[in-house]
Amino acid sequence: MTTRKYNPLNAELIAELIKICGESNVIHNDPEKMEKYSFDEGYKTELNRHQMPEAVVTVTGTEEVAAIMKLANRELIPVTPRGAGSGLTGGAVPRYGGIVISFEKMNRVLELDKENLMVTVEPGVITNELNQMLAAEGLFFAGYPMSAETCFIGGNIAENAGGGRAIKYGVTGRYVLGLELVLPDGQIVKFGGKLLKDVTGYNLLQLIVGSEGTLGVVTKVILKLLPLPRARAVMMVFFDSLQAAVGVVPAMIGTLRIIPSSIEFMDSVSIETTYASLGQKKPHPEMKALLLIEHDGNDQDIVRQEALDLADYCLDRGALDAIMAETPGEQEKLWKIRTHCPEALYAISELRVSEDLVVPPSNIPGLVSAVYRLAEKYDVIGACMGHVGDGNVHAILSMNKEDSNESWYEKRPLLLADMYEAARELGGTISGEHGIGDKRIDYLDRIIGPVELDLMRKIKEQFDPNYILNPGKVIGR
Repeated sequence: MTTRKYNPLNAELIAELIKICGESNVIHNDPEKMEKYSFDEGYKTELNRHQMPEAVVTVTGTEEVAAIMKLANRELIPVTPRGAGSGLTGGAVPRYGGIVISFEKMNRVLELDKENLMVTVEPGVITNELNQMLAAEGLFFAGYPMSAETCFIGGNIAENAGGGRAIKYGVTGRYVLGLELVLPDGQIVKFGGKLLKDVTGYNLLQLIVGSEGTLGVVTKVILKLLPLPRARAVMMVFFDSLQAAVGVVPAMIGTLRIIPSSIEFMDSVSIETTYASLGQKKPHPEMKALLLIEHDGNDQDIVRQEALDLADYCLDRGALDAIMAETPGEQEKLWKIRTHCPEALYAISELRVSEDLVVPPSNIPGLVSAVYRLAEKYDVIGACMGHVGDGNVHAILSMNKEDSNESWYEKRPLLLADMYEAARELGGTISGEHGIGDKRIDYLDRIIGPVELDLMRKIKEQFDPNYILNPGKVIGR
């Protein structure tokens, strides 16, 4: 594919941006203020993957976004949409400079339609804050990821974000009913609406979900809501090996006919590192793995009994012990072990890879074994955790203290290639929820066939023939 040539921003174009959005909403010639827009959470410590924008524009409405895109398309200026920057694959990094459009001020809840169980929001709404507001109305947005406290709704849509409760409730795309979108040439379009059914033409709405900001810029979202369950049970089940923990899950749901809202797992390295980081003692001295199981519903007695049935199933198949959290405070303490785990593992080394491989759930034991073999092969510290119920394994492999930075950067691409191949061989793929960004572009053709890749490129070119929107992501430029 031909590499496009982009033009730099000049004083005249900066003046146009200021005219569109106001001087207080345009940052340029200020490296200190622009630095935080040069990386995402995945590249935070990898300074060699930072890229400074030429200007950061904080938008407050759809018309401003449209005007910026018209200018950028006319002048061949690359544009990178940015939410909270909590992504892990470089999706919000302005790889070719140009303009970063920040949505931090487009953070309004525009309408709560309780009659239809829908909410209309701007893309800068923080996911957790939306659910806090909805909880007061007895409702919730079920498609939220684990990073709900920081991520924006717009970023959730860009990545089709999932999380711990996807096994029961599914991922973000299931709840996106309508979008207002600015195309790369500045046209404003609307896909979907307040409709639970719609087969009128091609499903362009779901094409945008998960497209990582490469096809259009989302400026308004209609989300489907669900009633908030009245009852909740949370348990932690301990095992003497990770294989025993993840191996018990695939048949559990089919046998008991109970779908928990979440089944999370952590391996020995994750457990030791997280409990040490929190300054807590492990609840069982012989545990080498754990399952965190949450179950919800509307009848507390039924929910509690079904949760106990899940625990008994595990105990009958070799679990060491299980504990149940009865109060909301106790439940949050158990969840804290899982939610704090990535932060604890990231502290091992600033040089690491954080992967979200996904396989058919019954193949998780094989994938975990492959990750451990690769950790030994490349002499790195390997840890696995994630969403065992939906087959999504978060593998974090970190540089050993004794290793050199140079050695790490030599190993990194080989390690990634081997991990992605292991997932492919097990019927899986290279990302369940983090996306491709620019981190995984070089590996995409190992997973997706040439015909499928060509179709993706043709879709990109139809939406964005000048490749100005988030170039260098998903399929390159």
